[in-house]
Amino acid sequence: MLLISCPWCGARDETEFAYGGQADIVHPPEPEDVADDAWAEFLYHRVTPEGPLTERWCHRAGCRRWFTAVRDTRTNRFESLPETADPTPVHAASD
Repeated sequence: MLLISCPWCGARDETEFAYGGQADIVHPPEPEDVADDAWAEFLYHRVTPEGPLTERWCHRAGCRRWFTAVRDTRTNRFESLPETADPTPVHAASD
């Protein structure tokens, strides 16, 4: 069983949380100008690296707040959680 530490509620069972996906996805600034195949790539294709991955999680059965966490995909261990209650996702620099 996986324990996830909510920044507001503390450590709770994984069944209380909802996975919100990769946190460092940069939304296209002009989505109406993106070709259909590129839009499908943006929406549905994600790289799952072996190692640390920045993700969004929602404590759906508790405080219902969203937060950003770094989870190691090899071990499912949470490497770090936000120090503050800032729910803002981390964004990667655009190429």
